[in-house]
This record gives sequence, structure tokens and C-alpha cells, in this order.
Amino acid sequence: MATDAELVEAWRAGQKRAGKLLFERHFEAVDRFFQSKVGPDAPDLVQKTFLGCVESIDKYRGEGSFRSWLFAVAYRQLCRHYRSRARDRLHFDAGTSAVRDLEPTPSGVLARRREERLLLEALRGIPLELQVALELHYWEHMSDREVALALGVAHGTMKSRLRRGRKLLAERLETMNVGDVLLESTSTDLEAWARDLREIALAAAQGGPQGDSEDDSSGA
Repeated sequence: MATDAELVEAWRAGQKRAGKLLFERHFEAVDRFFQSKVGPDAPDLVQKTFLGCVESIDKYRGEGSFRSWLFAVAYRQLCRHYRSRARDRLHFDAGTSAVRDLEPTPSGVLARRREERLLLEALRGIPLELQVALELHYWEHMSDREVALALGVAHGTMKSRLRRGRKLLAERLETMNVGDVLLESTSTDLEAWARDLREIALAAAQGGPQGDSEDDSSGA
């Protein structure tokens, strides 16, 4: 199987099929990226992201992985989307604004268990750039260096932002009055819950079953 780098080179050389294969390979991840934040606007932003890639592929110099560059394009589209909807466009700040305040529409990801719904709700309550950083790290298994490239910050800065994101996420869960057992199981096993949410988001993108929506309160 060709690597992303090989497909990029072939695409630049005029092989359109190589670009198509790249998009097919990363479509679900990009769709998942938007589903957790913009709900019904996700398909439009996915399309704009890939169109942006087509228009700017010559600007990709291979400094990082193609995936990091792709999510950088997606993140810019997301910020542009929220900036266009903000009451004060000049003061939209992904470092302080949370999806919960920016997007009244529920997430397109429908969690099955209470713990998963709480984690998703808590994610939407922390600053957007921290939500994105955590999701790319835990959902897409990107290294902190890859996430730094995607968000356009220094590696050391991203390491501190991931720590801050985890801290704020735990604080959000604590304020949600979820119960000690549920709080501990969700916050101490963040990677496992993130992995579960990733699979649910993948099912949502594929239009598949997402499980029932009844509360599983056995851990509360």
C-alpha cells in the first residue's frame, strides 16, 4: 500500500487517482473531526476541507505528515466557520471559546453510555483549541508533535496545552455532579473513553448503528 507521502508525490505529478485515494483514506477522520463540533454543518465543512487541499496541495512541503497538514486545513475551516457565526467576529478566540457556547446544535456523535455522553459534553465545554488537541491526540492517535503542526504551535506549547486540556476536562466533569465513581472512571481512563467515542463517531459517519441511548447508571 502506498504511503501518504508517495500518494502526495503522485498527485502533484498529475495522477488524480492518487489524490482520490488520499481523500478516501482520511475521509472518516475528517468527518469525525467535524461531527463532534458542528453537527449538521459537518458535510459542508468536510467538503470545504478537501477542496482547500486541492487548491493548496502545492503549498504542502512535507515538513510534517500529510495528516497533520490535512487537519491544519480542517482546523482553519472550523475556525472560519465559527468566526463567521460569532456576534463579534473580531474577537473570536479558539483559545477561550468553547463549542458549547459557539454551537447550539447538539453534536453529531450520539454516545451510547452515560459516561460517554458526559465526556462528550465536557469536551464541548472546554476551549475549542484544547478540545481539538485532545481529540486529535486520543481519537486520531496523533503524537503531540503532529498535533502541534496541525494547530500551528510549537511542540513544547502543545505538550503544555494537552496537559491543560486534560486538567480542564477533569474539572468540567467534576462540576457536572456525575458522582465519584463515574468521575473517577471517566477521568482516569480518558484514553479508553476517547477510544469508545471514536468508534461511535465512526459509526455516525458511516450511518451505522450507534447503540441505544438509555442511561447506563450502574457506575453512578
